[in-house]
Amino acid sequence: QVQVVESGGGLVQPGGSLTLSCAASGTILRINTMGWYRQAPGKQRELVAMLSGGDNTNYADFVKGRFAISRTNAKNTVDLQMNSLKPEDTAVYYCNAVGIRSNDFRSFNSWGQGTEVTVSS
Repeated sequence: QVQVVESGGGLVQPGGSLTLSCAASGTILRINTMGWYRQAPGKQRELVAMLSGGDNTNYADFVKGRFAISRTNAKNTVDLQMNSLKPEDTAVYYCNAVGIRSNDFRSFNSWGQGTEVTVSS
């Protein structure tokens, strides 16, 4: 089993910053991609940022220049640094990890439970 756990959500004022963390653990041989998605009330889940391969990053247009995804020193963890936050960034943020399991060499696609981010004054 592969578990994904997010942390770091909360309430922040417009223009503020917040860092989300995501850790994947369990029977992991290799992680191919780790990404952050978000889902606002009444809307579909959408990609925010993704890290794949070595350090290849992909960002949604609405966060380019404001958010940054990066690996941390801890194994199988990524952070999402969010700056210049806007009220429209309010959503539940989910981490996703895709890779290969070490016990049976099958692929996995695991989601965390989500962490809530509220941008409001």
